[in-house]
Amino acid sequence: MYAVVETGGKQYKVEQGTSLLVDRLDAKEGDKVALRAVMFRDTEVIAAPKELEKVKVEATVSEHLRGPKIKVFKYKAKKGYRRRAGYRSELTKLEVTSLKMGKAATKTAEKEAPSEKKPAEAKKPTEKKAARKPAAKKAPAKKAVKEEGSDGS
Repeated sequence: MYAVVETGGKQYKVEQGTSLLVDRLDAKEGDKVALRAVMFRDTEVIAAPKELEKVKVEATVSEHLRGPKIKVFKYKAKKGYRRRAGYRSELTKLEVTSLKMGKAATKTAEKEAPSEKKPAEAKKPTEKKAARKPAAKKAPAKKAVKEEGSDGS
């Protein structure tokens, strides 16, 4: 039994007891972290989003560490251009503690079921309300009136 999980924009294949290095997570050492499953395989392969909601992958943060230093050197020949820089990635080491297929979360199921029924009934407009609504009328345009009077003649 294994799963493919996603964290930090990358995917990892994990089994129970697997340890993996991922990009730094905002969790303290010893905390439990739930990972999002992208695929699960036990007796059959599960990849449908509705079915993946039932998959629970939990891991424990074992330590925070830094990756190896990567040296960057830019150079252009005969121009006197040299730039030197370095980079170390911030990492978190996770140990997968449980990998199981269960029932969907009851809270999400309860929230979805009532909300599906009520908005459908509320959205149906009654024919009487539509018939009662008067159409908007435009006011007639005003005509300019010429004044008759002294023209100076």
